[in-house]
Amino acid sequence: MKVRCCIVGGGPAGMMLGYLLGRAGIDVVVLEKHADFFRDFRGDTVHSSTLEVMDELGLIDGFLKLPHQRLQKMDGLFGGTPVRIADLSRLHTKYPFIAFMPQWDFLNFLREAGRRFPSLEVMMSTEAIELIRRGETIAGVRAKTPDGIIDIEADLTIACDGRHSTVRERAGLSVEEIGAPMDVLWFRAGRTPEETENVFARVEPGKMMITFDRGDYWQCAYVIAKGQYDAVKARGLSALLDDVVRMAPILRSGIAEVKSFDDVKLLTVAINRLTRWTQPGLLCIGDAAHAMSPIGGVGVNLAVQDAVATANLLAHKLQHGCPSEHELDAIRRRRAFPVKMTQAMQVVVQNNIISGALQGGDRPLKVPLVVRLITALPWLQGIPARLLALGVRPEHVHLRAAPQS
Repeated sequence: MKVRCCIVGGGPAGMMLGYLLGRAGIDVVVLEKHADFFRDFRGDTVHSSTLEVMDELGLIDGFLKLPHQRLQKMDGLFGGTPVRIADLSRLHTKYPFIAFMPQWDFLNFLREAGRRFPSLEVMMSTEAIELIRRGETIAGVRAKTPDGIIDIEADLTIACDGRHSTVRERAGLSVEEIGAPMDVLWFRAGRTPEETENVFARVEPGKMMITFDRGDYWQCAYVIAKGQYDAVKARGLSALLDDVVRMAPILRSGIAEVKSFDDVKLLTVAINRLTRWTQPGLLCIGDAAHAMSPIGGVGVNLAVQDAVATANLLAHKLQHGCPSEHELDAIRRRRAFPVKMTQAMQVVVQNNIISGALQGGDRPLKVPLVVRLITALPWLQGIPARLLALGVRPEHVHLRAAPQS
């Protein structure tokens, strides 16, 4: 099999890039190792920047018909004190909200929308296991399929296979670890129609939890200190759930749906980035190039932004073969600043808020000065809202669609 571009990984970066290149008439295949997109721990916050991209592609009307919830005001309890973290209604943007949508719905939507492009193929249950090399150049991948091993030759291979990227590891690209002080326990609790609450984040001495209203259930993220999962399990499930209900009494009735630790997924948090995103014939983007903390739920949206920038800068060059490594490195030069700035902001939050909260102790938890100011001065609430919803230097679709026969 021979294609212009082989994208490894069917997450937000891979599916969006596949759609954009297929739309532009580039011969492209996307490899997804699983049989479907269903992954309960995947991020499902679709921010304003991604909604604008969907609008620019003419997909927004159908996209927003999918089941989703909308969040504008991000409220929390910090040591029992009500705070407001951000207010997206203050943004001058077409979509001043965050849409909560299961990531599998997002990815399925892109796959279905892309079926009309004859140059795009999505291969499910197809796992890249090795790189094909011609001298110093990556010339495609060897992949495992239900029918056996196949070779997919490609002018350009793009790794979108996440923070544990096989392609990145096979290429020997080095990762700069920045570190994170926490991990996250991810679970859901039942919700009845009369149960409503606007509290998004709860922070208490030694504990932190995020809750998302997902319509018929609460999606919960319980934050623990890095490496403490075994200690949490040793205390037992009932002790964990007691802590959860004390922090969020609204979960009392629905928490019975968590019957064992099998219902609790451990998300190991990492913040890192590649020092080099390319080799001849190879480019890494999304989590394969830079793993983000779940702080702010920005990972999906940065991946989409990477995909848009990649399509904008490389699609025309791909029509004539593989871009040079200098041309491939234009993606890193374009996207490194937004990535570093976003990671820096995540580090500030984790070092100044989360680390202190997770230390616990007997002292009352004080609301940080910056959070007190944002809560007291509503006009300031648009600043974190903009950073969350639009990010640093958002990308826009400049690549035109190829005529469809």
